Amino acid sequence: MSVVPPFDKYAAYQVAVQSPREDARFLRRVYRELRGREPLVLREDFCSTFTLCCEWVRLNSENQAVGIDIDPEPLRYGEKHYASELSESQQRRITTLQRDVMKSGSVRADIVCALNFSYFLFKSRQSLVRYFERCRSTLLTNGILVVDAFGGPFHEEPNVHTRRLRGLTYYFEQETFDPITRHARFSIHFKSSRGRAHKRAFSYDWRLWSIAEVRDAMSDAGFSRTCVYWEGTTRKGLGNGVFSRKESGEPCQAWVAYIIALR
Repeated sequence: MSVVPPFDKYAAYQVAVQSPREDARFLRRVYRELRGREPLVLREDFCSTFTLCCEWVRLNSENQAVGIDIDPEPLRYGEKHYASELSESQQRRITTLQRDVMKSGSVRADIVCALNFSYFLFKSRQSLVRYFERCRSTLLTNGILVVDAFGGPFHEEPNVHTRRLRGLTYYFEQETFDPITRHARFSIHFKSSRGRAHKRAFSYDWRLWSIAEVRDAMSDAGFSRTCVYWEGTTRKGLGNGVFSRKESGEPCQAWVAYIIALR
C-alpha cells in the first residue's frame, strides 16, 4: 500500500499565493523610480518563510535582507526549504529574527515591507499609526515603506474565491465582514488532486483598511509623502498584475494596490 505524503501547507501557499521573485523586482523598481538610486537593504516584516528575502539577495551580490516574524514554525521551514537553496554568500546576507515587529530593534533598511496584507492585523488606527512610526524610525534616510491592500464591494460580504492549480485547488474564503468595524475573517483551504481537503490551512482576523485610511495613518506617522501603485486591467476587466503610479483608480468589484510611504 502506497503511503500518502503529509500535506505541506507552506509549499501549497507558495504555489497559490506568493510570487517572491516578481515582488523583489517590483520593490527594486519602485525604489529606483522614487529615489533614483539602488536599494540594498530590505526588511520584510511578518516574513513567514522569508521567500522574499531569499529572492532579494539573489537580485544583487550586495543586497542584504532581514526577515522578522513572531512564529518560529515558518522561520524554521524557510531555513530548511528556501535558505538552503542559496549559495553560502547569499545565506550570509540574510538575517532572520523571531520577534514581534513592534520590537524589531534598530534594524535599518532602505525598504521596509509588510506584504500579503499582514499589517491588517492592526485593528485600531492608533496601533496602525504606531506601527508605521516604528517603520519610519528604522528606515535609512532615503528609505520607503511598502504595504499592499485589497478591497472593493466583492470583499464586503462573505464569499469564496476559487482557483485551480496544477495538482491543487485553492480556496480563499471570506467568512465574515462587519460593515461598521470593517473587521473580517478569512481562511485559506486547499484540496489536492486526489480530492483530500485541507480546511483552514491558514486563517486571518483582519480589519479591511481603505487606501485613504492607510495613507492618512502614514502621514500621521511622519512620512513626507505617499503614493499608490494601482493594478491595471485586461480587456475582460480583470487585474493584469501590472502596477503603476496613479492619482485615482477606477471603481472595481475587487482591487489590489500597493501603498508607498517615503521617509
